[in-house]
Amino acid sequence: MNHQPEELFSAIDSLLAAVDEGTVLPAPPERVRLREAAGLTQAAVAQALGARVHSVQAWEAGRAEPKAERLEAYRRLLDGLAQRYPAPATPPAPQPTTRPEPPAPAPTPTNAAAVARPENNTATSTARTPSSRRPAAKKAAPKKPAPAAAADPRFPHGPLAVLDGDGTAYCADGLMLECPAKTVPALVEWTLKESGLGAPRLHRHGKDADPLIALTASAAVRLGLPERLEGPEARRSLRLPEDHPVVKQLTRAKWKLTQRGFGPWPRIYRPAQAGQRQCVQLAMLSWDALDTRAWPGADDLPPAELARVLGTYATRVLTPRGSTAVSGLELMTALRPPTRPVKDTATGAWVSGPNPGALTAPVDPAPPEATTEHPVAQGWTGGFLDEEAYQWVRDVPLLSDEECLLPHAVGLDINTAFLAAAARLSVGLGEPVHADRPAFDKKIPGSWYVDLSHIELDPRLPSPFTPSGRRPDGPAWYATPTVAYAAELGYDVTPIEAYLRRETGPYLDPWHDRLKTAYVDTLADLGVTGDLDAEAFLAAMEHHKQTDPGLAAVLAAIKATVKGGIGKLRERPQGRHYRDGERWPALERPTWRPDIRAAVISKARVNMHRKMRKTAEATGLYPLAVLSDCVVYPSPGPSPLDFLPRDTDGKPYPGSFRLGPTPGLAKVEGVQTMAWAVDLMEQGYNPARHIKGGDAVLDEGE
Repeated sequence: MNHQPEELFSAIDSLLAAVDEGTVLPAPPERVRLREAAGLTQAAVAQALGARVHSVQAWEAGRAEPKAERLEAYRRLLDGLAQRYPAPATPPAPQPTTRPEPPAPAPTPTNAAAVARPENNTATSTARTPSSRRPAAKKAAPKKPAPAAAADPRFPHGPLAVLDGDGTAYCADGLMLECPAKTVPALVEWTLKESGLGAPRLHRHGKDADPLIALTASAAVRLGLPERLEGPEARRSLRLPEDHPVVKQLTRAKWKLTQRGFGPWPRIYRPAQAGQRQCVQLAMLSWDALDTRAWPGADDLPPAELARVLGTYATRVLTPRGSTAVSGLELMTALRPPTRPVKDTATGAWVSGPNPGALTAPVDPAPPEATTEHPVAQGWTGGFLDEEAYQWVRDVPLLSDEECLLPHAVGLDINTAFLAAAARLSVGLGEPVHADRPAFDKKIPGSWYVDLSHIELDPRLPSPFTPSGRRPDGPAWYATPTVAYAAELGYDVTPIEAYLRRETGPYLDPWHDRLKTAYVDTLADLGVTGDLDAEAFLAAMEHHKQTDPGLAAVLAAIKATVKGGIGKLRERPQGRHYRDGERWPALERPTWRPDIRAAVISKARVNMHRKMRKTAEATGLYPLAVLSDCVVYPSPGPSPLDFLPRDTDGKPYPGSFRLGPTPGLAKVEGVQTMAWAVDLMEQGYNPARHIKGGDAVLDEGE
């Protein structure tokens, strides 16, 4: 302690000497100004100084300073630039209070070889480090580009890149990087050390997103990978065999693969050191990494456009980590991490502890909540929870002559019905506790064994208590929202037994909020905004997918993320060697929670029934059929405005279907003739499955 003032004074003297000698570098913003004024790229400066691009980035951000001979050379460069490009004598004019619309990115070339390279700048064109070239386009960018998230200086080039076969890596904002890697281990090293890719955590107790590199078919071949998985064994397992040369390369370089191996979404990592993750996510585009049902049209996009599409999803949802179902589940954990740092009162050290409001540890379900193959369900004979999406068709004899004479059948679809159901839904956070003859409490999440067969409702509506829409025939297990709806209708509910969870919370609220914002913002970019009246909304929805096919793919992926994420809460065992009663890997996740999935679907089905009941009260119209979140009505005209009820002020009737772009509101699914619908019903088919004009698939969130 006695020597501390002397050391401080010595350091100050050294600093003053550096100032006197003129060896102090300009401030970081000035370094950037000088380089940009001269039209130099960071890659050109790096090559001239024999440094790496990320070093130049660190110098310009003020995170580090050059040392030894590079310090003198860098100072000489900046001094020379300062003489040629002196600072302006007057400060720049103040910025306007409203930010101007950012310029649309240039259209993208059909391939990386078509990129025009800068003239008279061999340092940029030959550098093996990131370059700031921007592609010239073939397809115009959207009229309203997706808003960019606030830049994180640790990840200057965004969350991901699409790598093409010539070594060009296309980033989300149009930036292009040169990747010299010709092997997968080299690609991983380049991604972690040179690319500047990644994304910040979504929760302060969470983890930063690993960088994603999506490989085109030609990029896969360049790295020694097959263009497609070949052979029956490869297709069945959807992964490279362990004796493949690329897998061996990774092993020799001490990189590891997760249990799913090197498949369409390989995750390559080393154990964290000093708290720093070393992990890169790859997406094998030619191995069907992007399911066409979730990402329609994405396979046809050129690399630069695909980078924009994936980048928009990454910014609004999260960096993809697998299928949209996997990403939906990962988003739950990213927004509510299971642990947080807490101080050990005995030692004073920071240790990992449970995060309040999160799912913190795997818990087994109650027997009626489990799937039939689950260990706790073996030998169970007390029945199972059957909370699934609607699949109901009205009995043909219940159709009136007036209904059959109407000219049209109109299908309404509820926007992201499961997402709307997740809003403000209280779910159990811990283990279930059995109770005999408990008093029903709608505030307690759980599974209730109760007899609802005495409740008689209009047969022209589906029963709200069963996915088939048929009246229950005795006691059964129900999730809390279903029983609460029976009580809302004024009927007595007397549970026989229940499995209840006393520790509760709105676990899905952050997940709902982020996905709702992503959905609404993406629809708005496609021209469908919340300020449109009903007629304008219907008109905009007819053509929104043609406005920007890339953003239309993002919208489809967001919807698939919702349903897939809910489905993953009850992931079933996979593999032909599985036997009932064995545990499977998904059971070890805190997010394997079939009870939460059941509660979401229960609430979505109840919400649908409430709207149908209110519509019937106001208009006397009853649905023909329901399939999950689609309901078909007879109509005097081809528009839902021809039959949806209005109050005396001309506004949508309270509690009934309402048109609009937000989750829980409705849009048109399809329009057919009434004769077409009746014909299908008489043959035993569901018109809601086919109203769109194709064979829709019942999506139960699996």
